[in-house]
Amino acid sequence: MRRVVRYHFGWEDEDGRPAAGRGGKAIRPGLVLAAARALGGSSATAVKAAAAVEMTHNFTLLHDDIIDRDRTRRHRPTAWTVFGEADAILAGDALQALALRVLADDPHPASPYAAARLAACVVELCEGQHIDTALESRACDEVDLDECLAMAEAKTGALLGCACALGALYAGAGRDEVEAMDAFGREAGLAFQLIDDVIGIWGDPGRTGKPAGADLLARKKSLPVVAALTSGTAAGEELAALYPVLGPGDVERAADAVDRAGGRDWAQAHAADRMARAVHQLARAVPDPDAAGGLLALAEFVTRRRH
Repeated sequence: MRRVVRYHFGWEDEDGRPAAGRGGKAIRPGLVLAAARALGGSSATAVKAAAAVEMTHNFTLLHDDIIDRDRTRRHRPTAWTVFGEADAILAGDALQALALRVLADDPHPASPYAAARLAACVVELCEGQHIDTALESRACDEVDLDECLAMAEAKTGALLGCACALGALYAGAGRDEVEAMDAFGREAGLAFQLIDDVIGIWGDPGRTGKPAGADLLARKKSLPVVAALTSGTAAGEELAALYPVLGPGDVERAADAVDRAGGRDWAQAHAADRMARAVHQLARAVPDPDAAGGLLALAEFVTRRRH
């Protein structure tokens, strides 16, 4: 399992040799550390919490790649395609257990509360993934945009909210501040997912490490797609007719239909709205803009990123 994890993180190649593979963006552990600093704590004392959040995130990636049958991540084959589904599942399970073990072994007084919060977050993540899987099996006219937004909040927003809340806990923040930080992370997480969905359709493969239009080819009910399907436009109807039978040669046409139906514009505008809500929640927890600077910088990266 250690070999699978090292490969997944980009530290080794499939033969166990040191590699300079591209790792993730480390947004979630960065949020833990930035939240701790913003609330007057030390990022050094929150390192184990940050590591636990990053291990949790990567456990979900290992499992999601299998569920979604994704064959490429971070510019190389996914772990399950190299080592098999069973080993990838077990590596993900081990990462989840290790994340909780790291918190359990941490002598910091906030660690029991952090472990409980992270465990609850994992349950919410699983609920979000369950909804996502169920949506994929539905016909285009049976998908509701509000339900998709709720799914995205559970699947993506929950862990970003948990990351911010853990940073607040390790800074010794009070309950109101912890909950405001959780709300900040959730709103920022939904903005992140909206931009991620835009990138999944129109992103540059050289930057994303995934084929162009990968989400469309997989017929995913991503947020821009569902916004287009429910737009009541001629382009939305065209997309609804095309999506169930979409093949490799139809990706460009489908992306154009989503765009013409307003899916991309809606996603970008909604991401900006969610980020504005996130900044409002952050001001509740950290009124001093200078203290909140690190978190604001991360939030800006989320909405302006291209991969």
